[in-house]
Amino acid sequence: MKSRLANFVISLLSIFLLFAPDMAFAQVPGSWTYEWPKTDFAKYSVEFGEIISGGPPKDGIPSIDNPKFVPASSLGDGDIGATEPVIGVSIGGKMRAYPLRILTWHEIVNDTFNGVPITVTYCPLCNSAIVFDRRLDGKLLDFGTTGKLRNSDMVMYDRQTESWWQQFLGEGIIGEMTGKRLKSLPSRLESFANFKKRAPDGEVLIANNPGMRSYGANPYAGYDSASMPFLFQGDLPDYINPMVRVVVAEGKAWALPLLVDKGEVADGDLMLSWTTGQNSALDQRSIRKGRDVGNVVVQRKGSDGALHDVVYDVTFAFVYHAFHNGKRIITN
Repeated sequence: MKSRLANFVISLLSIFLLFAPDMAFAQVPGSWTYEWPKTDFAKYSVEFGEIISGGPPKDGIPSIDNPKFVPASSLGDGDIGATEPVIGVSIGGKMRAYPLRILTWHEIVNDTFNGVPITVTYCPLCNSAIVFDRRLDGKLLDFGTTGKLRNSDMVMYDRQTESWWQQFLGEGIIGEMTGKRLKSLPSRLESFANFKKRAPDGEVLIANNPGMRSYGANPYAGYDSASMPFLFQGDLPDYINPMVRVVVAEGKAWALPLLVDKGEVADGDLMLSWTTGQNSALDQRSIRKGRDVGNVVVQRKGSDGALHDVVYDVTFAFVYHAFHNGKRIITN
């Protein structure tokens, strides 16, 4: 009898394992399969219920796929404020700036800079600005917005396989590219004045159609002084304000107030520094009038003795808490 029961249980387990992918597929919301017929929903690394609509449909927030640039020296205060935030990227000695006055409305720029295919991303709800190499496993990817969020962070998709990607992690979470990681590239979230000072011959992204959006305006006015994040469903840290900015580098996070207080923080061979003079993109209705949150630089001393930029992100405490399984943020 016991032998028959054991065989019966094994048979049931075998059937479950055989059809588990189909059972998971049946849990995919019907609107997803209609809107995303090319996405392989049988492959995933996160619970579907963790992903919610942010409001816009697929590509409702349009990526910039044919970016236009002008010399930084050609722009005056009427074009961009000196303390407005830009994402500064340096590749092979050349430099480009991607202003948040534009990225706030598009979130993704697919570009090829000095021969390197890159995707410049910004998620306003997380204040997360990250640059990725678009090459992966022999594929050249370009990205768009799904209109969906997980832990208030943008979920991107690549147009080649229509896999879904977590912007904060650069990781495939649904579809053929599940589990794959994009290579992040060093960049700085800095004021336009700081970029222009270190790159007088640099280029700056401008709007292809200046009348398409209210460029320079912040549609999330007051967000970074709110008590709670928007469209967030996870747990919040209980020892730090969830909306406090933190500096994330190599898996660790430092509270920005700590860096503001000290000016510099050393952690092993990492050096974090802070200076004044950058507007918050998520404070006032006009980005150029946002409160001063300052400029952060994270570097490591190389074998040549010089300091070199490393990949970092200035995001909110709740974001790091959510995506790093509650790992403690350094506050003192």
